[in-house]
Amino acid sequence: MALSLLVVSISFYLKEYISPDSDLYATLSLVSVAGVVVMVIAFSLGLGAMPWIIMSEILPINIKGLAGSFATLASWFFSWLVTLTANLLLDWSSGGTFTIYTAVSVFTAGFVAIWVPETKGKTLEEIQQFFR
Repeated sequence: MALSLLVVSISFYLKEYISPDSDLYATLSLVSVAGVVVMVIAFSLGLGAMPWIIMSEILPINIKGLAGSFATLASWFFSWLVTLTANLLLDWSSGGTFTIYTAVSVFTAGFVAIWVPETKGKTLEEIQQFFR
């Protein structure tokens, strides 16, 4: 996700210095669209499903309902927040908007690498021990 968002932000920054009549301008427009499509695919295959995957693997049965509701609420709230602010940010700076999204993606990857435990081959008790 971060790499595709970086490609989009760079293409928007470059478009500011190129004449709209040039072939490179049209190519950068296509690169921007392709970068956004790749980001959506990467999100759908990875981070988009993360709340539900993590919930099913790390939460004890007695709080799965409440915690699942909270995780779903948080996921949809932040999706709504990104959608709400996207047009305001794009009016400010297209390249800057995607640079912010790139930074958030990099931060998220670091957060997941450091704080989200590997659950493959572990029992629920072993996973819960990680959080204690």
